[in-house]
Amino acid sequence: MQVETILQSKGHAVFTVEAGAPLSEAVHILNSKKIGAVVVVDAKGKVAGILSERDIVRRLEKDPVALLASPVRNAMTAKVITSSPGASVSDLMETMTQHRIRHIPIVDGGKLTGIVSIGDVVKRKIEETEQEALALKEYIAS
Repeated sequence: MQVETILQSKGHAVFTVEAGAPLSEAVHILNSKKIGAVVVVDAKGKVAGILSERDIVRRLEKDPVALLASPVRNAMTAKVITSSPGASVSDLMETMTQHRIRHIPIVDGGKLTGIVSIGDVVKRKIEETEQEALALKEYIAS
């Protein structure tokens, strides 16, 4: 199964925030959209990083007073790991496990086309397992 399969079922919507925006804007997006990470983009819309709830918690411990007014770039993970729509879901899971990350932006030809979370992967794997079990039951019953 490829990453594109997950994107087709969940959609290609990606919430972004500019690197220079105040962190309070990113927190609002995370909370209002009920998501765990937001992709950080530069002025041209290119991926500049990713900001997760974990990134915010780490910064909160260092400087809680000035945190919400500081720019997103000060809290984001700049070395963002991306994947492509044609990548296998197995490779995506391995990358998430190896790097201990829960969200991976999906980029195709330099363009941001989606984001996949560990929850998206687990949901798809459960659906796949249920379909296989149903097919086996039908085979046995026939």
